[in-house]
Amino acid sequence: MATRTVCRLLQRRYASTAAAVRPPAAEVHSQRNAVFSREQARQRALYPRIEKIEVSMQGPGLDGTMLIMNRGMSTPLSCARHLTEYHVTSSVLALVDGELWPLHQPLTHSCSLTLLTFKDNDPTLVNQAYWRSCAALLGQVLENAFKDNYTVELLSTPEVPVVSGAFCCDVALDPQLDSWSPSEESLRSLTRGAQQLIHQDLAWEPLEVAPSVALEVFSHSRYKQEEVEQKAAQNPKGTVMLYRCGDHVLLSGGPLVARTGLCSQYEVTALHGLGQGPIGLQRRAQGLSLPLQLQAHHTVWRKLRQRAEKLVEVPRPEEVTPPPLSTSDQPVTTSA
Repeated sequence: MATRTVCRLLQRRYASTAAAVRPPAAEVHSQRNAVFSREQARQRALYPRIEKIEVSMQGPGLDGTMLIMNRGMSTPLSCARHLTEYHVTSSVLALVDGELWPLHQPLTHSCSLTLLTFKDNDPTLVNQAYWRSCAALLGQVLENAFKDNYTVELLSTPEVPVVSGAFCCDVALDPQLDSWSPSEESLRSLTRGAQQLIHQDLAWEPLEVAPSVALEVFSHSRYKQEEVEQKAAQNPKGTVMLYRCGDHVLLSGGPLVARTGLCSQYEVTALHGLGQGPIGLQRRAQGLSLPLQLQAHHTVWRKLRQRAEKLVEVPRPEEVTPPPLSTSDQPVTTSA
C-alpha cells in the first residue's frame, strides 16, 4: 500500500512538472501545425516539374476508364472529381494497386485505383477506418474540452473491431481531475463538440513522415514521442503516419476516412476509469457513430447506445483494477 502511494505521488509530481513546462494548448497546436505544414511543403517540392501518370480506374461501371493525372499532386479524390458527384461524396478510402490509400494522399506512380464506399459488398476495411476516425475525432474533442489550466494527454488509441460496440480513445487527464466523474451533461457537451467538427466537414490530411519529424511535432509530449518510436520500429519503411484535422495533428496507427462530414449520428457515451498507468490515472472515452450513408431508427440507436456505454475491454499488461470514481460535481466546464 505504501509503495502504491509513493508511485501515485511521483506520478502527480511528474504530471504537475509537465503541466508547468508545457506551453498553453494554443501554442502547442500552432507549433504542431507549423512543423506539419513545413514537412508537407518539403514533400510537395520533391516534384518540381509536372509529370503525368496513368490511373486505371476499377469498380462498377469504371473498368477501362483511364485518367491522366499529375504525379505527386493528384490524389484519389482528384480522380473522383473527374468522374461523378456520387464518387466525390461517397468515396471514403481508396485501393492503389491493392494497397489501402487515404483519399487525400498524393499518387506517386501510374497505378490501378479503386474507390471504396460504405456500401461496398465487403466494407470491412472501410468500417475499420471509420471506427478509427471516430476515435480520432473523440481525441480531438477531448484535447480541447477543458480549461487551459488542466492538462490532457492523449494516449494510444486502442484498435477495437466495430463489433465491440464502441470506438475508444484512451486519455490521461490532469491529476486535479482524478476524483472527477463526468455527468450526462458533460458527455452531451463532448458530443456537441464532435458534432461541430462534423458540421465543418474537415479533411483528415495524411502525411507520411520520418520519425525525426514526428518527434518534433510531439516535442511537448514524452508519451507521444515514445509512441512514435514504437510505430516507426514496427513499420518496415521506418516511417509513421500523421494526420491533420483543422488545427489538430495526430499520430495514427492506420488510415482514416476522407473527412469528418462522413460521420452522421455521433454520440460520446462513456468515460471509464482504467486505473493508474505510467503517467497517472488512465481513462477510456467511448462513443458510437454511424456514417452518413447508413442511418438507424431512434429505437435501434437507443439500444446501440446502451451497449456502447459498457466498458470495451482491451487487455493490456500495464492495466490494473480501476479505483472507484467519485460522483462529485465536475470541477471544470467544457468549452465544447
